[in-house]
Amino acid sequence: MLARSTSEKLHRGRRSPLAWRVLRRGSKALTILVIAGVLVPLVSGGVALGTLLFVRLPGSLPEKKPVFEALPSTVYDAAGNKLAVFSDFDLTVPMTQPDVPEVLKLAVVAAEDQRFYEHHGVDPQGVARAAWVSYQGGEILQGGSTITQQYIKNAYLNFDVKFSRKLREAILATQLERQMTKDEILFNYLNTIYFGSGAYGAGAAAQSYFSKPVSQLNLSEAATLAGVIPSPTAWSPRVSLEDAEFRRQLVLDTMVQVGFVSKAEADAAKALPLWLVTDGAPPGPVTAVSPAPEKGAFSNPYFVDYVQEELLQKYGAETLYRGGLRIDTSLDPTMQQLAQTAVSDRLASYDPSVEMAMAVVDPRNGLVKAMVGGRDYNVSQVNLATGGSLGMQPGSSMKSFTLAAAFERGYRPESSVPAPAIYTVPGCDGEGCQIKNSEGSGYGSASLRVATSSSINTAYASLAYEIGVPAVAEMSHRLGVRSITPDRDYGLSLTLGAYEVSALDMASAYGAFANKGIRQNVTGVVRVTDKTGQVIEDNSSRPGTRVLSEAVASNVTDVLKGVITGGTGRNANIGRPAAGKTGTTDDYHDAWFVGFTPQLSAAVWMGHRDEVRSLGGVSGGSHPATAWGQFMRQALNDQPVIDFPPPGQLASAADVAAAGPATPSAGNSKGVGQDGPARSTDGGFGKANEDVTLRPGSQDQLAETPNDCGGPCRL
Repeated sequence: MLARSTSEKLHRGRRSPLAWRVLRRGSKALTILVIAGVLVPLVSGGVALGTLLFVRLPGSLPEKKPVFEALPSTVYDAAGNKLAVFSDFDLTVPMTQPDVPEVLKLAVVAAEDQRFYEHHGVDPQGVARAAWVSYQGGEILQGGSTITQQYIKNAYLNFDVKFSRKLREAILATQLERQMTKDEILFNYLNTIYFGSGAYGAGAAAQSYFSKPVSQLNLSEAATLAGVIPSPTAWSPRVSLEDAEFRRQLVLDTMVQVGFVSKAEADAAKALPLWLVTDGAPPGPVTAVSPAPEKGAFSNPYFVDYVQEELLQKYGAETLYRGGLRIDTSLDPTMQQLAQTAVSDRLASYDPSVEMAMAVVDPRNGLVKAMVGGRDYNVSQVNLATGGSLGMQPGSSMKSFTLAAAFERGYRPESSVPAPAIYTVPGCDGEGCQIKNSEGSGYGSASLRVATSSSINTAYASLAYEIGVPAVAEMSHRLGVRSITPDRDYGLSLTLGAYEVSALDMASAYGAFANKGIRQNVTGVVRVTDKTGQVIEDNSSRPGTRVLSEAVASNVTDVLKGVITGGTGRNANIGRPAAGKTGTTDDYHDAWFVGFTPQLSAAVWMGHRDEVRSLGGVSGGSHPATAWGQFMRQALNDQPVIDFPPPGQLASAADVAAAGPATPSAGNSKGVGQDGPARSTDGGFGKANEDVTLRPGSQDQLAETPNDCGGPCRL
């Protein structure tokens, strides 16, 4: 092995008394000769050497160690554009024998084992040379191991320096030479040796250092890789460009000495010094060393983070970061750009603390088509489209789930419910028992159609009380709102949206209305293919799960159409069949619009990123509905206009009663709950009766609301 040694220089600089130096040099010489003859497998003794080299010894090769693999997984959008690479620090790249260029073989043999094609696994001359060099340096500077021995150590044995391991290494090397050709051994060695910077094997090294396939390496690049092998950590070009350059030229000189290349060829290669691409423009012709391979998201980091989390839960880190998966996602680059533009347009006049998120789902298959998780991923790296760290309160966009639960219990769109200016929860004593409409409006009573399009809080509080809050919770969860679970004891504030959800779940849940009552599990992954090309996950065609009757879904859709055509969501009117619901929380902390067409379902949220703070009069019917409408008009521009099916016949109250309870009656069957009812305050867009619901600090905390409750309201 050819190498510079700092320790050699240090040794030559030391001085000792003559007698002691003689004794020490003599003992060192003896020790080095013994070690060299024993550690690098019994080559000093002729009989032992002959036995190792020429006698077929009993036994066979042990089982190989597991092959180390670190194959990055690559993520693509729906158009085949590369979105991200998931990998860890280590890297391997598959290669075959024909991939390895002759110039790399010659460079490695020249640098590591010049007699590789002459010996039989153990090289006595190499051992003698190593012993002599080590003797001259006063310490072990060269080991004398052949390429075959190094491969045996890497593939079959451990890395300790005990005599027993070195002896076994030598014996196995001679065995291997009887079972494999020299080219096979050299290939296996090049395919497994470490080249520094996390690159295992020449395929990975070529890709890592030079951003090219190993088959395209030139003489200078091959010499660079060969020079790295003895000390890959210290001599990597990214660690020490000076040392790597010295090693490159040393390998080129050695290749001339052994006759592998001409001096002219070596000189031409020497004229191309190593240059780090990260250092800027080179001064002339160079051997360019690429930056470390990129990993993580190349674009659309919010969506990439979402997909990464989904895949980690399914496959684990080892498979995702080292398994060489191909991940084809559902992200539509055109829709993604339209969603980003719609969000940016709405945020342009607001300070950076105001955020907007959008999630777009195809209701027919549950595939995520676009996702905007916030204004700037680099600011917080929190994906607000998936709920951020805590989720966001949806306001009256939750009323659609109460409506669906009511239709399952015999209510119809024209069913009348109480809609007073103030609703007092029956049987509720003390503070926090009243719910108000925005602007203090009272309606006496209202049909569910009107109560929905005008978003009347008291009507929905009355409805939720009658059907039971557990029914609302169960319906929300059934449709896909994962943060709402039937086993919790919610209050009437649930129907007014006082519990946290995510935009992605809301888009998915409303998608079940669009898809005639069939819910598709939401996912950003269309297909996953393993390193062998076998498809291990395919979501391109899934049957889905019926969670609503078609009649219930079509009636909810029909009512929600009125929100856009003449209710609080008029800014979302896109000139084609669409349905949706606005939502605004107390003091305009959160503003929502969730809506759908037969082809797309999308949820838009607007609020502050880091704190609960007012948006200053922004309701769900303003910026969120406008952003939703802008996106939908453009995203569906080249798609056919499809109408929703007409509303089907709902079951009568008598039929429902005969069939028995539709949902579990967990906790309080009327659902006043431990958190109590929510309140509403003024906050409509224009004069529409858009509700604004209270945001409790926690489910068991008292909130001071003297203006509406005359004291603390338990929420």
